Amino acid sequence: MSLVPSSLFGGRRTNVFDPFSLDIWDPFQDFPFTSTALSAPRSEVAKETSAFASTRIDWKETPEAHVFKADLPGLKKEEVKVEIEEGKVLQISGERSKEKEEKNDKWHRVERSSGKFMRRFRLPENAKADQVKASMENGVLTVTVPKEEVKKPDVKSIEISG
Repeated sequence: MSLVPSSLFGGRRTNVFDPFSLDIWDPFQDFPFTSTALSAPRSEVAKETSAFASTRIDWKETPEAHVFKADLPGLKKEEVKVEIEEGKVLQISGERSKEKEEKNDKWHRVERSSGKFMRRFRLPENAKADQVKASMENGVLTVTVPKEEVKKPDVKSIEISG
């Protein structure tokens, strides 16, 4: 995909005087796809992909745990699912509802994503998948996966005779 003004290819820009009002040009916009996922209107596919890909998650490892943090502004904890699959994969998913449109509303720009999102992470061998904890505060989801303690090898001192 290229960032090209849609006005060059017969589309319309939101405002011809706004240099930042460019649309992403999709060369396959009017191409007839046979797949049901791709036969949906292109704008719907783009919205779903955007919502799916825009969920940013940080993963850090501390001496005690793996900590995942996700920015999920505007979501309630009931709208987010945290699951462990087969004891190896952490899955964070949810859905951001679309804002209701009133008949007399005039939208100038829609940039916030809506729709379903899902992110998956393969957990390392030292993760205690049965002790995962999750909390949500001020739109930030924190998932803590404790780590198994690394056992240090027993060292036995041997007295040297002489």
